[in-house]
Amino acid sequence: MTTAEPAPQPPRAGGFDLGALLAERGAERYELHTRHLNHQLPRMLRTIGFDKVYERAEGAHFWDADGNDHLDMLAGFGVMGLGRHHPVVRKALHDVLDASLADLTRFDCPPLPGLLAEKLLTHSPHLDRVFFGNSGTEAVETALKFARRATGRPRVLYCAHAFHGLTTGSLSVNGESGFRDGFAPLLPDTAVPLGDVDALERELARGDVAALIVEPVQGKGVHAAPPGYLRAAQELLHRHRALLIADEVQTGLGRTGDFYAYQHEEGVEPDLVCVAKALSGGYVPVGATLGRDWIFRKVYSSMDRVLVHSASFGGNAQAMAAGLAVLAVMEDERIVANARVTGELLRSRLAALVDTYELLADVRGRGLMIGIEFGRPRSLGLRGRWAALQAARKGLFAQMVVVPLLRKHRILTQVSGDHLEVIKLIPPLIIGEREVDRFVDAFTAVMDDAHDGGLVWEFGRTLVKQAVTDR
Repeated sequence: MTTAEPAPQPPRAGGFDLGALLAERGAERYELHTRHLNHQLPRMLRTIGFDKVYERAEGAHFWDADGNDHLDMLAGFGVMGLGRHHPVVRKALHDVLDASLADLTRFDCPPLPGLLAEKLLTHSPHLDRVFFGNSGTEAVETALKFARRATGRPRVLYCAHAFHGLTTGSLSVNGESGFRDGFAPLLPDTAVPLGDVDALERELARGDVAALIVEPVQGKGVHAAPPGYLRAAQELLHRHRALLIADEVQTGLGRTGDFYAYQHEEGVEPDLVCVAKALSGGYVPVGATLGRDWIFRKVYSSMDRVLVHSASFGGNAQAMAAGLAVLAVMEDERIVANARVTGELLRSRLAALVDTYELLADVRGRGLMIGIEFGRPRSLGLRGRWAALQAARKGLFAQMVVVPLLRKHRILTQVSGDHLEVIKLIPPLIIGEREVDRFVDAFTAVMDDAHDGGLVWEFGRTLVKQAVTDR
């Protein structure tokens, strides 16, 4: 005799009401962070005038409490590749919740992880298997573990100024001392300059290197690997029986105008590839490490080792549904091609301004990952102001540009790294010519103000005082 399924029960009176909670307590957001979370975040936001209240978002825009539209050129540090609240991704999540799947039983093989892995691997046909975690740093941690296990060697090389995450293993291959300071001892890894093949060969000659991990385009400063470097590095690594790991957490899924940034260089086939961020659709955290079959077989070498590397929420149905929906949208809406075309339009229009503004030193990047670098001006008056800022803290001028872009022109951007005079643009991959026009017009206005000695420099004095106070 079969047991009838229990009838669904209506929600209990007095249950959790998210809307009511936000209506009652939402105005306390900055105070709650100050009391219970990272207390420096609200302090920083208030200092630079970024302490806004955003009410809703859609696509590449969000709106503040006064109904003002803001253009997003940050995409949540790259997470919002499809913009906010894409209807296809939203529907997929509603569908998977409504399906009431028997998720995360731990002792079955649900279809969604297999389907997402299959789809991801079509974009890297030389790779065979996928491990799903929950974030970019988890994807990197997985690659580090797998490389050490597969090669039997302890050391992983990384590039100076790299960023691969902030958990302990990922931090060990982070090329920025500001993130590493105070967290030693870390794993025994070694930095080499990006593009320096000779330095790489010297380290490989020691015979203890498991892998080189590299961002094909570094997020900090937006520096691309020099032409030919990835191919040369791959050949050297394989000659020394070491692996190439491509960190595509930020650059992957169309960001640079190809599905993966390593695909800009012919013949490059990394042994392990890390992805995350945009795969989430901006909703459910997900990370993935793609790799060769023989590497996975080394890690999962017997049934006794079936759980030697796992993640409690890895492969959960909501994350897998989001990932599948993202890949479907990318194909249906030709997202990669749009990133390539729109990115070139934005980069070329900004590059055309370099000869106009002496404070503007360089514009570089690929696809919709663009770096705008500022440098020492020629004229005496501007040179004096620039020197004063540099003496207080390198990177203040870039911040002086970011602030009026938001406060005056309602465009959100970011400085590309601490002590860098570089703004990084990583907008949603769905933007088009209208958003390019809006950004270039606003940036031109800010540059005009900076060269005329206007309000940009008034804010600079505020930043100088703050920089001196923080020393």
